[in-house]
Amino acid sequence: MNKKVKTLIPAFDIDMGGIPLKQALPTQKVNQVDPFLLLHHGEFKYRKNAKAIHQGIGPHPHRGFSPVTFIIDGEIHHRDSHGNNQIAKKGEVQWMHAGAGIVHSERPSQALIDRHGSNEIIQLWINSPASKKLIPPKYQYVPEDKMPVFFSEDLQISSKLIAGIYGDLHGKITTESDLLILWCTAKDQGRATLEIPKGFNSMVYTINKEVKIKDFGLVEKESLIVFEDEGDSITISAEKGASFLLLSGAPLNEKVVQQGPFVMNTETQILEAMRDYQMGKMGILIEE
Repeated sequence: MNKKVKTLIPAFDIDMGGIPLKQALPTQKVNQVDPFLLLHHGEFKYRKNAKAIHQGIGPHPHRGFSPVTFIIDGEIHHRDSHGNNQIAKKGEVQWMHAGAGIVHSERPSQALIDRHGSNEIIQLWINSPASKKLIPPKYQYVPEDKMPVFFSEDLQISSKLIAGIYGDLHGKITTESDLLILWCTAKDQGRATLEIPKGFNSMVYTINKEVKIKDFGLVEKESLIVFEDEGDSITISAEKGASFLLLSGAPLNEKVVQQGPFVMNTETQILEAMRDYQMGKMGILIEE
């Protein structure tokens, strides 16, 4: 049975410290879709006469959740206080579980600056269960050619399995809770029925073109579709070149207390996170 649409959220413009972004989650009406906390969609242009290491988003801390970056276009250079230093390109994903705390930066690659390119990314914040919030942080990256892929019945829509299990396929990313995350692209006009595990909260984010949801109708690009609990599948029709994310996960059903880059379960834990960051316990990132 197909899931019904519960809420439709068009992404809206925000200013994040001077950086213009589109935000689909949270909103005034929908604070979270457990375990998903935030979804930002941004396009970034860069100065040609400044080095890459001085552009983009500089070092900042996280604790208690996974910030996940989907590179829609361009190249993102990730560095962190645990020594990870890696560039992800168009079609790839950078997955970082902040755990007990980590400092990282997200900048354009120097090669991107040299060719006067731009970046388009989606960043998703996924909450971690209380039992995993203070484990050691971990950074994961899977090249696009190593991602499991499957196709719709009409063979027109391909789905990269980013995280979770789909049929006989297992995603390469290790997650802190049960998730199913797909990145789907239509090479021509097509239709896909995607199976959803029982009990998972589910959303679809339309990246670049409108799609049609069975029993609902057309949804414009840059929109977040939140589905009802009942049902075990979502049927989507898409035109040539359309891409969208299926974001689905088992709810944690835990209290969420968020302060800036820290997501914990109590106010006291937030104060501890701030103290630990100021004391250097999350490490120090010296970019080179």
